[in-house]
Amino acid sequence: MPQYLVTGAAGFIGRSLAAALVGRGDSVRGIDSFISGKRSNLSGLEAMEFLEGDLRNPADCARACAGVEVVFHEAALASVPRSVAAPAETNDNCVNATLNLLIAARAAGVRRVVYAGSSSAYGDTPTLPKHEEMAPNPISPYAVAKLAGEHYMRAFTRVYGLETVVLRYFNVFGPYQDPASQYSGVLAIFCRRMLAGEQPTIYGDGGQSRDFTFIENVVHGNLLAAAAPAEKVSGQMMNLATGRRFTLNETFAILRDLTGFKGEPAYAPPRRGDIRDSLADIGRAEQLLGYRPQVDFREGLRRTVEWYRKGNPA
Repeated sequence: MPQYLVTGAAGFIGRSLAAALVGRGDSVRGIDSFISGKRSNLSGLEAMEFLEGDLRNPADCARACAGVEVVFHEAALASVPRSVAAPAETNDNCVNATLNLLIAARAAGVRRVVYAGSSSAYGDTPTLPKHEEMAPNPISPYAVAKLAGEHYMRAFTRVYGLETVVLRYFNVFGPYQDPASQYSGVLAIFCRRMLAGEQPTIYGDGGQSRDFTFIENVVHGNLLAAAAPAEKVSGQMMNLATGRRFTLNETFAILRDLTGFKGEPAYAPPRRGDIRDSLADIGRAEQLLGYRPQVDFREGLRRTVEWYRKGNPA
């Protein structure tokens, strides 16, 4: 029986986490509905048992959780603009799907669920860095949906004794992030356009900042969260990031050097639901998990640009 289940295994983060587990010889099952995941992302994961299924379907959740010890719940419609355009769809794929998964995990005797939370739960408060004791203030339907998932995690720990760990991600980027969609992360879009010699668009004045987190740091944090003692982490929520921030203008300048792009960015009005600044306090993850970022921002950008440059989906 598989030891680990990765939901959203054909997506950017899920695929990266599944590859790390397979790479160290673990028994892994993945599930994806391909709403946003890509079949091509499963290449190289032939050792993983894969189920095509939808977490909105309780029967698919039960099938996925059977015999599993630890669940990494990465599946979601991870887009603020998409949630603004279609809030009910986001709620269905984030909140309802998460509740179905938790019910199935408990019924199957799963020991621990590690949940992909979102820094969007903090909202647009001016306080920096964002720390876990701050009151949540979500300003988009996506942020509300991800925060609801956090509360369900905590409730299932308190009421049913299911071990849960919430990791709030901050602007994850890296190889396998889809650059073709309007809902993709900004760095994936910038890489694709700049490598093609096309002008990227910055929404706002470019002074807005993010704690951009390279994918290897997120995978590292998840593996630590799965292995940490229950008495330290069960029922806990913590930030997973680098503890540094860069503006979009600074990011563009770095990418211009890496890609050889010669032009300037276009500027457009800010998008609804986007926050101004984001920076994580990662002290709790350091204390509870022994987490330290493995790859800094500039090196992560270099690796990402090289991945796209080599003809990967760009």
